[in-house]
Parts: sequence; C-alpha cells; structure tokens
Amino acid sequence: MSLSGHLTGASGNASTPSFTAPHHGTGALALAALGIIYGDIGTSPLYTIKECFSGKHGLDPNPVNILGVMSMVFWSLIIVVSIKYVIFVLRADNRGEGGTFSLLATLSPVLRGDNHRWTVLTILTATGASLLYGDGVITPAISVLSAIEGLNMATDAASRYVVPITFAILVSLFLAQRHGTAVIGRIFGPVMIVWFTSIGLLGLRAIVGRPDILAALNPQYAFTFFAVNHLHGIVALASVVLCITGCEALYADMGHFGRFPIRLTWYDIVLPGLMLNYFGQCALLLQDPNIASVNPFYALAPKALLYPLVGLATMSTIIASQAMISGVYSLTQQAVQLGFVPRMRIVHTSARAKGQIYMPTVNWMVMLACLTLVLVFRESGKLAAAYGFAVTGTMTITSIMYFQVTRHKWRWPLWQCAALVGLFLFFDTSFLGANILKIFDGGWITICIATFIAASMITWRDGRELLRKHYSLMLLPTDVFLQDLQEYSPSRTAGTAVFMSISPEGIPHTLLHHLKHTEALHERILLLSVLSAETPTVDDHERVGLEDLGQGFFRVKARYGFMETPNMTGIIEQLSRKGLPVDIYSTSFFLGRETLFSTGESAMAQWRKLLFIFMSRNSWNATSFFGLPPDRVVELGNQVQL
Repeated sequence: MSLSGHLTGASGNASTPSFTAPHHGTGALALAALGIIYGDIGTSPLYTIKECFSGKHGLDPNPVNILGVMSMVFWSLIIVVSIKYVIFVLRADNRGEGGTFSLLATLSPVLRGDNHRWTVLTILTATGASLLYGDGVITPAISVLSAIEGLNMATDAASRYVVPITFAILVSLFLAQRHGTAVIGRIFGPVMIVWFTSIGLLGLRAIVGRPDILAALNPQYAFTFFAVNHLHGIVALASVVLCITGCEALYADMGHFGRFPIRLTWYDIVLPGLMLNYFGQCALLLQDPNIASVNPFYALAPKALLYPLVGLATMSTIIASQAMISGVYSLTQQAVQLGFVPRMRIVHTSARAKGQIYMPTVNWMVMLACLTLVLVFRESGKLAAAYGFAVTGTMTITSIMYFQVTRHKWRWPLWQCAALVGLFLFFDTSFLGANILKIFDGGWITICIATFIAASMITWRDGRELLRKHYSLMLLPTDVFLQDLQEYSPSRTAGTAVFMSISPEGIPHTLLHHLKHTEALHERILLLSVLSAETPTVDDHERVGLEDLGQGFFRVKARYGFMETPNMTGIIEQLSRKGLPVDIYSTSFFLGRETLFSTGESAMAQWRKLLFIFMSRNSWNATSFFGLPPDRVVELGNQVQL
C-alpha cells in the first residue's frame, strides 16, 4: 500500500467532497487531478535550477553550491509540500473545499465574537487571495515562456519566435476555458503521466553518471552552503523557492478532486518524478559546470530528443497555467458569495461536479494581464522574482490561518500548534525574506497586483457594510408594518410579488417604495433574502426557510454555500415542496437598484468610496445572477449617499 493510502485517514476533522461518490472512480479523479493541479509544480524543473545558477544573482556552479542547492530543493519539497500541504493543510477543509476563503469561513463560528482578531484575519485572507491572483497571472507567463525558450538550445534563430509562440499558446488556452476543467483534465492527465515519467527517467540517467549527487540528501550540505555564501546564500533562496510553486493551487483546487486522489498522485507520481529530475540536473552540473550558462533541464536530453522534449514541456506548461486559472475561478466564486467582490457571471460547465466552473470576466482579465507580462518582460528569468514573492507571501498567510484553525477550531494545545506551525513558518518566512530582497528585480509587480486587488476586496466589503447600515436605519419592523397595513387596508391585486432584501429582518425598502407610489399590493407577497452560508454547500432540505407572517405575507430565507450560485428556479421548487406553489413566469420580482453618490460624511476614504461606486455600477446584474425571467422583473431606484 502506498504512503498516500495511509494518509487518507489522517484526520476526522473534515468531510469528503460531494463528488467523491462511488460513480466517480478514484483512478479517474486522480488522473483529472494530475491534469489540473500539478502542472505548476510539475513544470518547476524547467526554471528552478537554471535560476539558481544564472542571471543577476546566479551562484558559481561549484560542488559546494550545487550540493547545497540540491539539499535545499529536496528538503523544501519534503517539508513544505509533502508534510505541510499534503499531510496537514489538506486536513483544514470546509466540507471538502480548500483555499484561504474556505479557511476564513470555517473559523467564522469560533472567532466572530473577537472583532479585532476577525478583522486581522479578514485582511490577511484578502491579502492571501490577492497574492494568489498575482500568482495566477504570472504562472502562465513564466511557465510557457520557459518551455518555449528551450528552442534556443536547438538554434539561435528561434529566439525571435519565443514571444509570438508564447502569446499564441496563451490566447488559445484562455479561449478553451469555456469548455470546462473536466474536459481539460481528461485530456491533460495522460500528458502529465508522460511528463513526470520522462523527466524522471532523464534525471535518473544523469544520476547514474554522478551518483555522488545523492549526498545532498544530507541537510548538512544546506548549512554548509549558507556558511560559505552568507548573504548571497539568502538571496539564492528566492530561486530555490521556485521548486515549490503551485502548493496553493493544490490546496485551492482540493474541492474539485478530494484529498485522497491528490495525495495518491503526489506520492506515487509527482514527487518521484520531480526528485529524480532535480537530482539529475545537479548531477549534470557536477559533471559539467558550463551547462549552468544555458539550461540544465534541457541539457539532460540527448540532442535527438530536444524538440520532442520542448513540445512535451510546452504542453505541460499549458497545464501549469490551467492549474492556476481553475484555482482563480474557485477563489473568485468564494469571494463573491462571502461578499469580497461584486457579483460576476458564473458558468457551471459540468452537471455532475459542482466545482467545475468558468468565469468569463475573470478569464479575460487574467488573460490580458498575463499577455501584458509576456510582452513587457519577454524572458522567464525576468519574471522569477515576481513569481517567488507571490508564492511565498501566500504560503506564509496560509500557515498563519492554519495556526488559527488548529488552535481555535480543533482545540490543539498551544505548544503543539506553535511547534508545527513554527516549523512551517521557518521555511515560509525564510523564502519570503529572500524574495523581499529581490523586490526591485520584479517582486514589485506582485506587490502592485496584490495591493490593488486586496484594496478592492476590502473596499467592496466595507462598502456593502455601509449600505447595510444605511438600510438598517430605514428598516421598518415587520409587526409594525403589518399592524399599519391592517388599519390602512390598501388595494390588493391578484398575483404574487417577490421583494428581494439584503436583510432577513423587517420590511424591504423596495416594498415601502412600491406601496408609496402605487398604494396597492399583490394578494401574496414573498419577502426573500438570499443568505451566504459559511460552508461550501448547503443541503437541499436545509436551503429554504419559510415563515407565514399573515395577511398574505411570507418570509423566505434561502441559504447558499460559498461554492454555490443562487438560483431562483431552485428556490421556487423548494417552496412548492413546502406547500407554497409559485409560478415563476407569472410572478413579479421587485429589486432595488441603488444610485450611489459620494459625500464626505462617512469614515471611508473618498477614493475608496469612488472605487466602490465604480465596482457597484459594473457588477453583474441581479436579474441574470439569480436566474430571474427578465420580463417579470421590476427595478425600483433609490439614491444613496455614502
């Protein structure tokens, strides 16, 4: 039995994702996982060793440095990926879903009362998500560029075609996203099996020639490396960290496949292939230090296999890009439901797997940003510093959030939490500190992207809170309204009206607005609030709550998880099962549409209010988002001063 088989029962703290049911075989899920989430970390051998020994901060390829770098790569893959993420962090799921927003949601029931801690964790979550967006923009650019740059080893004439070919490949990849990750996973899974087998065999071939490279298994060589290189050794960590890129995508995409398939493929296929290749590249450097000036990865291949290897590497880097793109989709869907970003169009591309989604707006924004990086930087080496900063920043925040889960949700003893997370943070902060030293070499790109996205997320959350407070001041208690209604007795027209409201309490402002101008109400009125749950999904029998308020009024509360998209048809079906039949095509839906104006009276800064107004005006319309029939929707305008 493989090591991954023993690990699947490691934790009872999290449930299995909904689509690990028997009709989805473990082998099929493992193959799909291999084709989706391991492309990023699986293609890191293309540039990791190359960046350590070339470029502005490249090391001298002497035996001390080669063995030291290899030892750091080995122990980074073991501690950070194999232990931290695959064994421990994957346990911190929320009903099978992973990612920073999932961690925040699972902490909500135990930390909501601590306002200061909750605010800090919310900001950390937004920052971590923003860094992952930066990672999602940089990954396609650096991965595909590094693969196509292999053509330079075959002929100098290829250099002028590297950027155009990369550009064309990336455009094709983003255009293919609308078909869904399930289709892509089935296509790419077998490719990744060939990839890891090929790079493992190429590495093994070089190890046989210089078996003394296996001495790097001893961590003493890493300590010797720092003793010899001092500050330069710390800077080199910024290149070593490239070997563990993709960890966060592995965690964010957990809900697509489940823990067991991820662990199975990591220990049985991915890790062996990576280790053999890294040891092989360093063995080749021991044999011939001059190859450090080219690319040790492609130097592993015989001349006759160079073009096939470039082709295979290109396909694998497309998969690396896919890993981050699908992770960004999942992250954005969670952010929408948890109130960090405006409504966006979400297309579900699979009838069976709830996690299979496509988000057009996100897709095109990431594509434009990615293509811009390719055109501006034109070389993978120039993007390495930006890449490393995004990866290490996200890893550090995940460790901090994981500490909160172990301490406050799982109730581990403090010494146990501190010892485990302290080990993780030792690696995370060491890598992050090394990348901070390279901010001016490209890390500033990640900082700019993450700062803008984090500011937008926090602004949207705070802006929605301002609107909530605005409407709460105008809130009319339900009992008071119904008492007045009984005395006033306005005209009642035939049919059903649904008034949607942010708050599940009181009377919606849209209803009061409608009554004020028409002096009439429908004979049956539903006060509907769509609420976000702190779990990825909500069981159908728990989704809709119905309360009869009297006088033809009904309070309806519909709950959706942060990995689900609200759908009015589903709500109507649930109401029918509860004894309140509603015909969606003969019902009027009343929505409020705010026209926002900025004033100087609130605590929010002026630029943030303007940003919030811009985001609000460009959010996906509620009619399409909730699946309402357009010809049955009535929008009631309201001017709000922020």
